[in-house]
Amino acid sequence: MPGAQIPFSRYVALGDSQTEGVGDGDDLTGLRGWADRLAEHLARHNPDLLYANLAVRGRLAGQVHAGQLDAALAMRPDLATVVAGVNDLLRPRFDADEVAGHLEAMFAALTAQGTRVATLTFPDVARITPLARPVRHRVTAFNERIREAAHRHGVVVAETSHHAVVTDPRLWSTDRLHASPLGHQRIAAAIAHTLALPDSDDSWTHPLPALATPQPAGRRTGAADLRWAAEFLGPWITRRLRGRSSGDGRTAKRPHLTSPDAAPAHET
Repeated sequence: MPGAQIPFSRYVALGDSQTEGVGDGDDLTGLRGWADRLAEHLARHNPDLLYANLAVRGRLAGQVHAGQLDAALAMRPDLATVVAGVNDLLRPRFDADEVAGHLEAMFAALTAQGTRVATLTFPDVARITPLARPVRHRVTAFNERIREAAHRHGVVVAETSHHAVVTDPRLWSTDRLHASPLGHQRIAAAIAHTLALPDSDDSWTHPLPALATPQPAGRRTGAADLRWAAEFLGPWITRRLRGRSSGDGRTAKRPHLTSPDAAPAHET
């Protein structure tokens, strides 16, 4: 829809590593991620758009609530995305009501200020990473509570959990925990479609083209899983045992409202 107007001029993203953009770029060249991509979509229709990304990897939902909400409210955004909870899902102890309660508190505070808020449901992570197989039931319970909380506060929900394509391995990075660049692109498209933005549609739900040489169903061999465990699972478990997080010492890459074209704080 060329020339279409959007009702948003100040967009703030709250969350953890997915919203920060892990898996889409790297810490040397810079992270992009779905929230940056969504901001770019918005800016195509409003060149004056201002954007802040407060997300920090490793944060639990309660930490997002405590550490990012006040800053977001102070910016008085007309659009905010709130996506958190996966780090909680993977912890030994998980309370869906407690974690969803942190999301709902953020939904309530932002919408009370007049902000349009968007969130999403999570895919069956057991189909993506062996680490998550024991917590499949948690995802189902958490998604239902996200829907309920969103409904109470008029928050729009991108139902990524409903579409098989979201567990296509090509949408996930080698760590099997974060989206790949293509995955981040699809998440941005899902949020844009849910918000009914110009130039958005349901193509994000479509399956990826078939591979020219189909890979066998058991392509993740025992050797591959062992390599994955050594490279990603082992360090993750070690951090948990030491009470550490991948986000220790890190700050938001875009802590202030600026043009989406401006370099993130981590790159200046």
